[in-house]
Amino acid sequence: MIDFFTAPLAYSFMQRGLLAALLVGVICAVVGVYVVLRGMAFLGDALAHTMLPGIAVGYLLNGADRGALFWWALGTALVSSFSIGAISRAARIREDTAIGIVFAAMFALGVALISTVRNSAVDLSHFLFGNILGVSEYDLWRIAVLGLIVIALIILFYKELMVVTFDPVLATTLRLPVRFFDLLLLALLAVSIVVAIQTVGVALTLAILVTPPATAAFLTHRMHTMMLVAALLAIVAGVVGLYASYYFSIASGAAIVLTSTAIFVLVWAGSRLSHRTA
Repeated sequence: MIDFFTAPLAYSFMQRGLLAALLVGVICAVVGVYVVLRGMAFLGDALAHTMLPGIAVGYLLNGADRGALFWWALGTALVSSFSIGAISRAARIREDTAIGIVFAAMFALGVALISTVRNSAVDLSHFLFGNILGVSEYDLWRIAVLGLIVIALIILFYKELMVVTFDPVLATTLRLPVRFFDLLLLALLAVSIVVAIQTVGVALTLAILVTPPATAAFLTHRMHTMMLVAALLAIVAGVVGLYASYYFSIASGAAIVLTSTAIFVLVWAGSRLSHRTA
């Protein structure tokens, strides 16, 4: 029985993958609470796709250097998130319309840049589906440092972000810099998405951002408790998903997301059952 848990950890890539899953799970779960409460799921999905130009430029300039690709993707995500905020305010259009405009333009730019590469060996599979088992020690340090910054900023501005999230009118009345905190939240979301892409890829990033917080919302209505529960659920999904990936030879990112979804279904079903019997 003990061998079942220790056998995968005999490999250094599994150890690094497990640490990455834990770190990314906590970061995305905490930021994901704001995504769920503010209805920003579409924005999260769009930002994940708008990183393609950064990936393309990074590849053209630095080849397959993972570190360079990461920073180019992060830069593109930040530019995209701030552009969405600027367009929605300056053009006085709905935010979802601004998201659609930036999403389509950036993704098209990425496709155009990729199409200029004549080398048929360009492989975007890691970008699309992640490669958590290929995480290096440098990647872990980068994820840990960025995660620490994200969590520290959320703790530092917890009250302000909570007011802006639940009652923007009250935030304005209290003379809080609503625009600053909106941009801060967009930046935190962009960082979280770039970090998540390395583990589960663009195709599954939204799930790791939304599913644990959505599950936690069934269990508690207190914001700080929701963050803690979501982080715990993300950790469980990461560990179980990686072990499932090891023993059943399936993609690690998909295994993590499927585990998280299974937990959501169980909690949702339990919630409905408890309401019926109450």
